[in-house]
Amino acid sequence: MNKISNFLTLFTSMSTLICCALPALLVSLGLGAVMAGLAGSIPGLIWVSENKVFVFLVAALMLAANGFLQWKNRNAPCPIDPALREACISGRKYSLIIYWMSLAIFTTGAFFAFIAPMI
Repeated sequence: MNKISNFLTLFTSMSTLICCALPALLVSLGLGAVMAGLAGSIPGLIWVSENKVFVFLVAALMLAANGFLQWKNRNAPCPIDPALREACISGRKYSLIIYWMSLAIFTTGAFFAFIAPMI
């Protein structure tokens, strides 16, 4: 369950980058034509941009749920077998790294979606 929630969290936080940070980056680099081409060839990109509040709400809920699962399982016991124990510890470490990456991606997307337009 924790593995699935990590990947869903990463996926939803990546959608926040696609809707808001990617267009801002491309336009600020003078690549507006590239952005127009992407918008024309990927029709879902426009829907995500138009519904950014919904996208961010879903991503925030996923991040909150995953954060709760990370916190709840932080002291869960690992198997006694050394190989399984190492896999358990390694899995927890990578799970936490994915969570923090997802949080950083979400924060970047939120900045470009809600804060940067006001500046």
